[in-house]
Amino acid sequence: MLIQESHVDVQTTANGKESSMRIFLFHPTIPGYPKARFPGVVVFSEIYQVTGPVARFARQIAGQGYIVAAPSSYHDFTGPEPLAYDVPGTDQGNEWKVAKTLESYDEDSRKTVDYLLTLPTCAGRIGATGMCLGGHLALRAALDPRISATTTYFATDVHSRTLGPHSTANTSPTPPSPSSPHTLDLLPQLKGEVSLIFGLKDTHVPDAGRDLIRAKLRAAGVTFSFHEFAWAQHAFIRDELSKGRYDPAISKACFEVLLELFGRVLKTDLGAPDGKEEVLEHVC
Repeated sequence: MLIQESHVDVQTTANGKESSMRIFLFHPTIPGYPKARFPGVVVFSEIYQVTGPVARFARQIAGQGYIVAAPSSYHDFTGPEPLAYDVPGTDQGNEWKVAKTLESYDEDSRKTVDYLLTLPTCAGRIGATGMCLGGHLALRAALDPRISATTTYFATDVHSRTLGPHSTANTSPTPPSPSSPHTLDLLPQLKGEVSLIFGLKDTHVPDAGRDLIRAKLRAAGVTFSFHEFAWAQHAFIRDELSKGRYDPAISKACFEVLLELFGRVLKTDLGAPDGKEEVLEHVC
């Protein structure tokens, strides 16, 4: 499909502070059908904001018939411009990642979904995806019941509870408190379906971290798929300045994972579940 690109600035309020957040929009179009309606997808970026690779990823999704909204996560501290893929840009992104509060991250997600649902061309069903920091933000966004399908790419800081301000990493399976605000401890609230994608060679999310996430999802009763690729490293879908880690073949396979979930859940009107437990026949 053809794509029209634009942006909109929306006001957010978190921690008693107002800020203007830019949302980059990638809208599919079908010539001759100005009233065509599409599902919406929120794309959360890595620590560098909406860079060239993130925009290309958003275009790929939009071209499959989804209205894509990509918010600029660091509007609390700076403008919507992307950070550079260099040491200063990496250091700045990592600094802001933990300085920004969970309340602010959650407000960004809510406001982005709110905006998508105001569009007359949005069919009403919403999905989420993202990579690195954005993978975590997509999983956290899925706590919003309006998001029914989520695909995460190498979501960082979930297993360690290190998104937003924190004193130390915590990889215990037990929540640090009954009211823990960390994504890992809120998974029982997740009602939609999730596909999680990781690389076995990702040093940011080690074996034990992935095992913890999987165990917590299962204990929470979440409907999820868990994909681990043997040779994939961190940032394997970034097609620019990936430090030799970009893998187009694995990226293609992962995109099919995303399309399967989004196509089945967002493009199909499934109606309400019947609540019946499926009885599987044990056959060969």
